Amino acid sequence: MRGWVRHLPERLIPYALLARFDRPIGAWLLFLPGLWAIALAVPDILMGLWLALLFAVGSVVMRGAGCVVNDLWDRKMDAQVERTRFRPLASGQLQPRQALVFLAILCLIGLVILLRLDTQARILGVLSLVPVALYPLAKRVTWWPQIVLGVVFGWGAPMGYAAAAGALAWPAVPLYLATILWIIGYDTIYAHQDREDDALIGVKSTARLFETNTKSLLTVCYTGTILLLALAMGMQGLGLGGMLALLLPAMLLARQVTLLDVNNPRRCLALFKSNREVGLAVAAAMLIGQF
Repeated sequence: MRGWVRHLPERLIPYALLARFDRPIGAWLLFLPGLWAIALAVPDILMGLWLALLFAVGSVVMRGAGCVVNDLWDRKMDAQVERTRFRPLASGQLQPRQALVFLAILCLIGLVILLRLDTQARILGVLSLVPVALYPLAKRVTWWPQIVLGVVFGWGAPMGYAAAAGALAWPAVPLYLATILWIIGYDTIYAHQDREDDALIGVKSTARLFETNTKSLLTVCYTGTILLLALAMGMQGLGLGGMLALLLPAMLLARQVTLLDVNNPRRCLALFKSNREVGLAVAAAMLIGQF
């Protein structure tokens, strides 16, 4: 147990662990596509800061809700995997009924935040619940569950664009596609930590599908990510400086491909976490492009 979570009252700790409040990287990765959209389309800085705050809090809450849904579906499988067998539901620290009550509380908080956005963003927020519910099933039926995760974790891109611009427009399309490709790439890296356990229990993933050819997949996904981001910025009318600033996230993504060792779980986790810096570099490029 790490960070501030260990200072909570003992009875609250399992709930915090269930929502992964001790592992903020997931909330960061959920937040960043929304931040990209806000940086791309927001008309003024004060509105941008307000929306960024709402999306940040919403990302923490809804990432927690997604983890609860995932662990409810996967509690029996998690008990068979070394990395996940101590999760609160898999280990029996919490019962499904308690997790459902906690999920309702998180969703209520998320609803309060959603109601602060305009109508189109609210509709997109409600629609996001469908892929969130379907993701835990995807890894049972397809070798490409990372695409479903991309749809879920990238949802902040169109939602953030609608909130920032007041309505969806064509630049939101390449932006959303860029986030999906980025997420397929980084979650494939993450999935290599569990590749052997997943094979034993029958869980499918792009890590298992590509195995030692993962670098080729990452090259395609990450190249597509940068090209689509540049397209979105061009369609939005951002300046050349922003395009040039995309070189930094491009180099950070290339570094992931170069350093990847699919048989080294510790390195896979470190490279996965480095995507926070990638995402922040993309947001900075879009802000630079505004001037």
